[in-house]
Amino acid sequence: MRFFEQGQGAPLVFIPGLQGRWEYTRRTVDAVAQDFRVLTFSLGDEPAADFPFEPERGFDSYADQVAAVLDAAQVQRAVICGISFGGLVALRFAARHPERVEALVLASTPGGPGWRLRARHDFYARWPKVFGLVFMFEIPFRARRELTAALPERAARRAFTRTILRTVVVAPISPTRMARRARLIASYDVVTDCARISVPTLVVTGEAELDHVVSVHGSSRYSELIAGAVRAVLPRTGHQGTLTHADAFAATVREFAARQSNASVRHAHGDRTETPGGQVA
Repeated sequence: MRFFEQGQGAPLVFIPGLQGRWEYTRRTVDAVAQDFRVLTFSLGDEPAADFPFEPERGFDSYADQVAAVLDAAQVQRAVICGISFGGLVALRFAARHPERVEALVLASTPGGPGWRLRARHDFYARWPKVFGLVFMFEIPFRARRELTAALPERAARRAFTRTILRTVVVAPISPTRMARRARLIASYDVVTDCARISVPTLVVTGEAELDHVVSVHGSSRYSELIAGAVRAVLPRTGHQGTLTHADAFAATVREFAARQSNASVRHAHGDRTETPGGQVA
């Protein structure tokens, strides 16, 4: 099994999104690694992962991969951070292995009660080899408004686009595997697993009018379904906010982890008060 490690400090497992390759989140990994020892990887059903993935077990097999990465890195507990589809992997792991989770971070995570693919995307997912290129062709048009808001300078947008195109060359994605993952989301009973989460949880979204990939309303529901969870919104971003505003996202995660660490110290010394939101103050 292959995984990538960067940075020093408290361990943080970084789980990539629907495209399956961690390389697409390199900007975010670099930013988060300024404060954490980041462990990341390509999803288990990617050949690049070199992991014995079992498709019939779905999210359980992905969760097994997270556990295997922790074992290989000799880490008992870590912050578990999932981006988009990776947030569902993080959620499943945290529900199954709470003893190995220091805190949970869900960023622009799809799913939730009643979630289903948009009719057009469901149609594409049924024949990914035929319509995969159509889906890929749509992405720049759907992301244009978000990128313009997040990166107002044209030069910055061009640089961002060049980075993504270079990544496509070195880490090609599979429409078939992406479609399989997309169709898997609706089968996940997130409500039951959310009720099992007892670790501090941060739910991160972009602005509702700028995320044209997943519903921000749906993503924000995780802050309601998970007891004590807190929510943060990255301004002037949508679904790509963890990339376009990688430093802001990293700072949000760093501050959240620091608050939890300080709260744990105060609790250990018997100094515990509660805020109206249920967070330790």
